[in-house]
Amino acid sequence: MHLHIGQLRPSRRFLLLALPVVLVAGTLTGISAAAGTTRPAPMRIVTLSNRADLVSGGDVLTRVVLPAHANPAAVRVSLNGHDVTREFGTSRADNAYEGLVTGLRLGRNTLVARIGGHGARLTITNHPIGGPVFSGPQIKPWACQSTAKDKQCDEPSAYSYSYKPVGSSQLQSYDPKNPPPAFTIDTATTTDGVTVPFIVRQETGYIDRDQFAIATLWQPGKPWSAVAPQKQFNHRLVITHGASCDTEYGSGSAPSVTDTNMLGGGFVLMSNALDNAGHNCNIVTQAESLVMTKEYVVDHYGTLRWTIGSGCSGGSLVQQQVANAYPGIYQGITPQCSFTDAWSSAMQYVDYTALLKYFEDPSRWTPGTTWDPLAISQVLDHPNVGNPITFTTAIPNSANPSRSCPKVPAGQTYDPKTNPKGVKCTLQDYMVNVFGKRRDGFANRPFGNDGIQYGLQGLLNGEVSVAQFVDLNTHLGGFDYNDNVQAARSTPDLIGLKRVYTSGAVDSANNLNQVAIIDLRGPDPGAFHDVYRTYAMRARLLRDFGTAANQVLWRGQVPLLGDVNYADQAVFAEDRWLARVAADHRNLPLPAKIVQDKPGDIVDRCTNGAGVDIPSWECDEVVAAYGTPRIGAGGPLADDTLECQKKPLRASDYPVTFTAAQWTALKKAFPTGVCDYSKLGVDQRGAIAWLTYQTASGRVIYGGTPMGPPPASVAF
Repeated sequence: MHLHIGQLRPSRRFLLLALPVVLVAGTLTGISAAAGTTRPAPMRIVTLSNRADLVSGGDVLTRVVLPAHANPAAVRVSLNGHDVTREFGTSRADNAYEGLVTGLRLGRNTLVARIGGHGARLTITNHPIGGPVFSGPQIKPWACQSTAKDKQCDEPSAYSYSYKPVGSSQLQSYDPKNPPPAFTIDTATTTDGVTVPFIVRQETGYIDRDQFAIATLWQPGKPWSAVAPQKQFNHRLVITHGASCDTEYGSGSAPSVTDTNMLGGGFVLMSNALDNAGHNCNIVTQAESLVMTKEYVVDHYGTLRWTIGSGCSGGSLVQQQVANAYPGIYQGITPQCSFTDAWSSAMQYVDYTALLKYFEDPSRWTPGTTWDPLAISQVLDHPNVGNPITFTTAIPNSANPSRSCPKVPAGQTYDPKTNPKGVKCTLQDYMVNVFGKRRDGFANRPFGNDGIQYGLQGLLNGEVSVAQFVDLNTHLGGFDYNDNVQAARSTPDLIGLKRVYTSGAVDSANNLNQVAIIDLRGPDPGAFHDVYRTYAMRARLLRDFGTAANQVLWRGQVPLLGDVNYADQAVFAEDRWLARVAADHRNLPLPAKIVQDKPGDIVDRCTNGAGVDIPSWECDEVVAAYGTPRIGAGGPLADDTLECQKKPLRASDYPVTFTAAQWTALKKAFPTGVCDYSKLGVDQRGAIAWLTYQTASGRVIYGGTPMGPPPASVAF
């Protein structure tokens, strides 16, 4: 089924932040041409590491594209009226040359390139390295690392070296001043066929108030600049991610960037602590940290041909939701033990919390009602009745405003009685720039459970009795804003509901046809990494585009990842896939190229978990997809309906008989009707790509506003 609403149509504009050239249109005036000749192309200025209005840190790699036959030696470049021509010292064969422009002041800067009286002018907006750039007013309070130099957690980069010994897969410390014998150092041969000693440099610093890490093959003693990187760099970037989903109020540690297979291939590996969902589950600050850190990579290491994401659980969550809401940050993603996004997955968590409170408290049941594991599993739509326990134990409850906030001093946390103005430790309050505030001070809450007939599937197949169905749905209730159980079902704040979709916090997949996807999936371990989420994403792609051909599914016998080799293999497979896309110069939309240029050997697969391919039916048996309480209530496999549309409660819809008392109880439980899942959810729509949550002066724009096209240079 296609979604017939404009917001869910695939975006016709996509930002290729990873490509070395951004095409910018312009016109050149004031140059006369002889009759019958073609007017020369205008001079253009493009920023290579980021959009010109999202620059941070005071520098930006820039390219000046010259008119045909122009003499590069005649070009003069100025920044805010000061000559910076010396920073453009590398002549290019394609009539363009590049330079790292430094010394940008905060705010607007004017970069001018000219030959005589003609040239181009570009406005560059520079932001602090500590942010924000587009996320809006930053989360407070925020505890910087102990070594921070200022309140923005800024700190100079630190560098460390390691090497891979011959015969070992583990990196060991390397001292450039006292290196080990050369014969003990293994060699690496990159994807481009360059062979070098396997020595790695890791840079660690702070961007956007949090730690970043960058690692790459490095030859000590040899120069490296953005315009002249060392030969082993293959101009590809892999972003690594963390796990879980939480809301910390202070600097953390960047995810590991020491995968030796990827490093040995010549990739630069990059991470920022804010792309670790277990530290920061806010889609906007995840995206901002990646944009800023990618810019730093390009400014200091060189241009990128494409970017690939890698990560499991919360790491898959970041890849998929950011790739959809901010298309162009990644060109390929490899979600492992997949979560589609934070907020549709949160609905399963909230349902589990409510159901556990009911199932574990028989005093809430009508006398004579009992529950057995089979009936409970029907309500959960999962055979393991322990799944809710592992999920709600391993992942913190981000719906509870008075829980202990990570890195918030005790006594500053919200308490409805003793500290009503304290920090509310919910995910929606952590993302207040997205959701905005209610009059009572809470952030707008986007979720509810009104209209959901829990256990409907079990009732229809005879595994849940009429008495159980009625008792559950009349006694389950909902949650108030303090996360206390209430008799009535919960309803969302409609403004929050709208924004959870437009922000991409619920990943409707409406832009995910612009990335290559290899999803890595093993058996459901009964520990909340549910297989259904992989198929939920496939269902969203099929709904939006009629095809999921850009999503390849690799399954295997090892829980969670599927196969011990998959994580690295998927990155190298996507590298081949994206190389074919980049080499395709046909006049086709990017989504068409991604599907048509997919190599013939990159297909759905099934292995024994150790790299040996086996028949797909063997994975069908062990990599089984179950569901959620909402799917068990008749919800769609796509699982991105947060608030259902309603239909009247009618006895004729059920193949069972209710007593008069039972029917009266159901009508009281569902005063506005029950879910009609044949329709899209209330306010369900796709993400609006590239939203900013701040004005030029830094003030908040609750709910965000589109950034618009990237700034272009103006010819004169």
